[in-house]
Amino acid sequence: MATLVDHLRALPDDGLAALLRLRPDLVVPVPADLATLAGRAESRVSVARALDPLDRFTLEVLDALRLTRVDGHTSAEAVLALGSPRTPLDPGQVRAAVDRLRALFVVYGPEHALSIAAGVDEVCPPYPAGLGRPAAELDAEAAALCADPARLRRTVLAAPPAARAVLDRLAAGPPLGAVAGGATDDPESPVGWLVARHLLVPVAAGDAGGAGIGQRSPASGGPAGPGDAVELPREVGLLLRRDVGPLGALHPAPPEPRGPVHGTAAVDSAGAGQAMLAVRHTEDLLEALAAEPTPALKAGGLGVRELRRLARAAGVDETTAAALIETAAAAGLLAESEPELSGRSTPTRAGTTAPARPGASAAGRSGFSIGRSGAPAGTESRFLPTAGYDHWRGQPIAARWGHLVRAWLTMPRQPGLAGRRDERDRPLAVLAPELERIGAPALRSAALGVLADAEPGTGGEPDAVLEVLGWRSPRRFGGPSQLRPGAPAAPVSADAVASVLAEAALLGVTGMAALTGYGRLLREELLAAAARDPDEDPLGVSGEPPPASAAVAALDALLPPPVDHVLLQADLTAVLPGPAEPGLAAELSLVAEAESTNVYRVTADSLRAALDAGYSAADLHGLFARRSRTPVPQGLTYLIDDVARRHGGLRVGSAGGYLRSDDEALLVELLADRRLSMLQLRRLAPTVLASPYPSGRLLSALREAGYAPVPEDASGAAVLVRPKAPRAPGRRTAVALRSIVDGHSRVPVPRIAGIVEQLRRADSAARTARRAPVSLRAAGHGTGAQAYTQAMAVLQQALRERQRVWVGYVSPHGGTATRLVRPVSIGAGYLRAEDERTDTLHTFLLSRITGAVVED
Repeated sequence: MATLVDHLRALPDDGLAALLRLRPDLVVPVPADLATLAGRAESRVSVARALDPLDRFTLEVLDALRLTRVDGHTSAEAVLALGSPRTPLDPGQVRAAVDRLRALFVVYGPEHALSIAAGVDEVCPPYPAGLGRPAAELDAEAAALCADPARLRRTVLAAPPAARAVLDRLAAGPPLGAVAGGATDDPESPVGWLVARHLLVPVAAGDAGGAGIGQRSPASGGPAGPGDAVELPREVGLLLRRDVGPLGALHPAPPEPRGPVHGTAAVDSAGAGQAMLAVRHTEDLLEALAAEPTPALKAGGLGVRELRRLARAAGVDETTAAALIETAAAAGLLAESEPELSGRSTPTRAGTTAPARPGASAAGRSGFSIGRSGAPAGTESRFLPTAGYDHWRGQPIAARWGHLVRAWLTMPRQPGLAGRRDERDRPLAVLAPELERIGAPALRSAALGVLADAEPGTGGEPDAVLEVLGWRSPRRFGGPSQLRPGAPAAPVSADAVASVLAEAALLGVTGMAALTGYGRLLREELLAAAARDPDEDPLGVSGEPPPASAAVAALDALLPPPVDHVLLQADLTAVLPGPAEPGLAAELSLVAEAESTNVYRVTADSLRAALDAGYSAADLHGLFARRSRTPVPQGLTYLIDDVARRHGGLRVGSAGGYLRSDDEALLVELLADRRLSMLQLRRLAPTVLASPYPSGRLLSALREAGYAPVPEDASGAAVLVRPKAPRAPGRRTAVALRSIVDGHSRVPVPRIAGIVEQLRRADSAARTARRAPVSLRAAGHGTGAQAYTQAMAVLQQALRERQRVWVGYVSPHGGTATRLVRPVSIGAGYLRAEDERTDTLHTFLLSRITGAVVED
């Protein structure tokens, strides 16, 4: 009987390369020869990987092939013969499924005598098509009953309703049922009635092959104990399936996704509005992190209270905040900074710095700065926006959305698990390592693929999407019934699919539960990138710029154009008539305080912050006149002049700290201000006050009291700088585009060609290898001058006639060895010869050669 390795040897190079492309795990690492490749192709792990992406009907055909094996062989015709007149099988569909299995070499051999790979029975359920073992293998009395078809039918028809329900349940599969202890001995119970009439056979747990153990049958009232199981013989199951056919109900076509149908324009409009919100909320969350960096938990991740604080700052719920923070981290906009050395300064509310002291922040007792309480400053890592965030914030909204969604589609994390508890009843934190799920990208791609294959505008409910996924890849998405008992259950549940669809709606990939047009384009772009040959341009020297994203362009056309102006109101608010362009957004964030999405308010504090950053009063007047489409309110003009007049009236320098002002009355006012009594101000001169506290503490305290001081350097010049936002170092992560398809890394085509050539050569060498002649393999093969002279004569003749010769010699370790070589030269006491199997040139000392025999 031909084995798998024989069929692999008979394949052409193209066929062998096609197998390696479909099953890239077979060449990791590269097998030594075709025999090793065949053994790996039939292994349990490799077969499971090959079966995982197959659809439900193909797996049902594989079950039918297992069921129809006779002496280890089966065929597509044998499967077609199982079709019933009421439920005939489509020959084209069956043969197409068999061809898919043969391409993967899960099934191999000629069409009339197909063999099934050894590992298939190890990873599939032990009962093909849900039918039990033949009665002859279970019980002699059951075999006698099944041998008489008329008697068998009469016995089944005589079953009471409760017993018949048990039969129908086991006939649907699996055929093994667990029962309560003693139920098989009670002839009054449904199971006892069936056992007494040999329609069910009691089996031990070990004899049952492990299937159905722990399951409940309709007759059982509790979990089964060891050995309390019954099995339905195959003949009885076939009789009960006479209406649906021996294979039961098959599923040759995928279920149609259910959901409301909307207009594509309405779907795209709803999705575009949500995309804008997602970008804005992400920016709000990262700005809140920049203003008050969040410490990382010792176990990793973001604390629950910190997540709640960030959600309140951005105006979103905690679930939304968790999903956006995870997506921003995957996009490289957020990272964890390295722990800083104790004693370094930490940012304060006013942009100045305060020293870190063990046990308390710089504002521990005064309350004038915002150093984080609860731990020594600068001794722990913190979550901060990265430098890439500044570049991302300056891009158009559509480009920012594209960056986020690409990261979401490819990140191996499941944000929906945040807030749940692990097996130790510990809460799972956002950004914690426990949220890693390697199959998350494939699940997102598969779920969106269901929506993409539906009619445009069709909404998808989670249950309907999961039903389609369960047909497309039941071993991944269909639950444990598609796996062998004892194997890990399929990791995907309705909750996981619902989380994916909720995240897609949150990011604007879907609108009204339907896939948007630009979301469809983005998914197609990622799939095309995943299918691209990685060796097409590995160094990026083609000179061609990356193609512009059609998805980003489509979304950009749906969004309102960015505006470069505001509408100033009499109440000192600035209204944005649309999304602000990056330049205007940066200016507004400095000179005004955001009240809502499109409303900013100009205050004395915001103007002072602008003056601290280096703006002058004339600059602020010009900015508002240039950016406003409405007249600048007179109140705003007065406010700018008033704040600018008071700005810099006090000068703070570093001594312990001192205050300097040309306005003596202002210094008298400071000395009399009870709010500043904790600063312990002392008058050194009519225009100078001193304090034991450093300048940063003085600045924050004076600003909290409503004054407008500015720092100065040693020369007395005012130091006006824009506060530098803290940033975490960006960490580039490789985006595994292949993970959105099936998780397997693709082997480049040239690499596959090289592996095929290597396997052919290794297999040829292994098959043509011969053993040395007996005369050379004998102990002490050849001694004395006569043997040496004969060996030299044989070598000289082989050199002249270009023959291959077996050479016996003494190895450097003192042992004897033989090698088949072709002599190249003899001289200077050495024989130089070539080993054609390994393309190696060997050199032998003539004094160590013990014999030589021409190859037969």
